[in-house]
Amino acid sequence: MLKDKVLMITGGTGSFGNTVLNRFLNTDIKEIVIFSRDEKKQEDMRIALNNPKVRFHIGDVRNYESISRAMVGVDYVFHAAALKQVPSCEFFPMEAVHTNVTGTENVLNAAIDRGVKRVVVLSTDKAVYPINAMGISKAMAEKLVIAKSRTVPDGGTVFCATRYGNVMASRGSVIPLFVEKLKAGMPLTITDPEMTRFLMSLEDSVDLVLHAFEHGRQGDIFVQKAPASTIADLAQAIQELFNSSVPIKIIGTRHGEKLYETLVSREEMAKSEDMGKYYRVPADNRDLNYDKFILFGKPEANEVDDYTSHNTERLTVHKIKELLMKLSYINEELK
Repeated sequence: MLKDKVLMITGGTGSFGNTVLNRFLNTDIKEIVIFSRDEKKQEDMRIALNNPKVRFHIGDVRNYESISRAMVGVDYVFHAAALKQVPSCEFFPMEAVHTNVTGTENVLNAAIDRGVKRVVVLSTDKAVYPINAMGISKAMAEKLVIAKSRTVPDGGTVFCATRYGNVMASRGSVIPLFVEKLKAGMPLTITDPEMTRFLMSLEDSVDLVLHAFEHGRQGDIFVQKAPASTIADLAQAIQELFNSSVPIKIIGTRHGEKLYETLVSREEMAKSEDMGKYYRVPADNRDLNYDKFILFGKPEANEVDDYTSHNTERLTVHKIKELLMKLSYINEELK
């Protein structure tokens, strides 16, 4: 589907954008447009890649004209630009709104106006039953995708979304933090030993987006089934891999953190489609005239549960180590 096509990645200088570039630069894709507001990261990426297939555009999704100009001639969009750090969004919630909500609306509107064929919006498990500003803003971004998808005529831009948990070794995540502290001989700081998180690789995140790109219908949300671990077991696995005995310091839950994350809510599970490795959560395409609909009860809804990092496959320390050893970041750090 990408042959001779132009793909735009918003927030493309981040970990996800770099992984997509590594996946597609040597294929028959025509061009990849990196859209972001950080000129230093763009310059570093431009020098490192030195590839004519990559075009860089400095701009901000908060500004409609900025994203609209950059989208001229684009066939497909992966919308990854977002504010993702939970504590910083707690202190500056309106910044999360401007980027994650208004920015997403600008991307969707520009895609329609520029005739983009398909847009995949990247979301997060924190958008399900959100308790923090980051999750609330990403939940609103998902609602925009679904609402906008209802207004697109047949043959117009297809909007869908992906939702995933912690991406291992991505920028700002806990694994690089643990490795940095460990190498400096500092204690590993963990919030709650029993806190659980889904574990996905960057390659998994790209696979999920590509699955949505290929199979997505209007308003769909796609979730990849993923294992999870406790934070304590993750810290122990990293200690053992690096043969380190630095102590572990429990610092308590940070602003806006949950004990566990949910990838699919109970309400969504009742209507989701199991695709093997993935769940498809279809959009609710009823309109506001509820009298038109005959609503039948769904007894099976009483038998399902949320899909959470507490009830998914729980990895042992040994299994976590095996997973970590598949990461190029860990292998580089171990050298």
